[in-house]
Amino acid sequence: MSETTTDAAQSAEGQGEHPASRAELLVCGLLALLGAVVLIDATTMADLPAAETGPIGPKAVPVAVGIGLLVCAVVLAIDVLRGGRGEAESGEDIDLDAPVDWRAVLLVIAFFLANAVLIEPLGWAISGAILFWGTAFALGSRNWLRDAAVSVVLSVGSFYAFAYGLGIILPPGVLKGIL
Repeated sequence: MSETTTDAAQSAEGQGEHPASRAELLVCGLLALLGAVVLIDATTMADLPAAETGPIGPKAVPVAVGIGLLVCAVVLAIDVLRGGRGEAESGEDIDLDAPVDWRAVLLVIAFFLANAVLIEPLGWAISGAILFWGTAFALGSRNWLRDAAVSVVLSVGSFYAFAYGLGIILPPGVLKGIL
């Protein structure tokens, strides 16, 4: 650590609570609030007979998630209060000083909006493929044929994963009777 960084940290400690710790404590509070909301919501779920749900029931996952969020909030708060600090984002191979690529952002937004408009008339398999291909294009991929093939596999695969794995039927659109 350089001298100026050490001096700045010492002067911040001398002035009271470090500004980063307030933000980190806010995150702890938000985690605790979210955990409490999940637990409260889980308690309002209707109890179903064990014959329909099995021995665990529908409340098990929300209760586990709520308790997990509360535990994380408490552990993080203890760490922050004992002086632990989150590591600043290093950006890996990203230039943090580079401007935002608004073209890519706007293209991704446009493909999401197109998906929202096209999902009912065309169906998920087609609109999802357009969404996946368009997102790859917006983010810089220029291998259009490979991207189209991967997009079709992803959209049709997710259609069947939702249908058979979760029992949720996504809109088939023009492919009704084929999918």
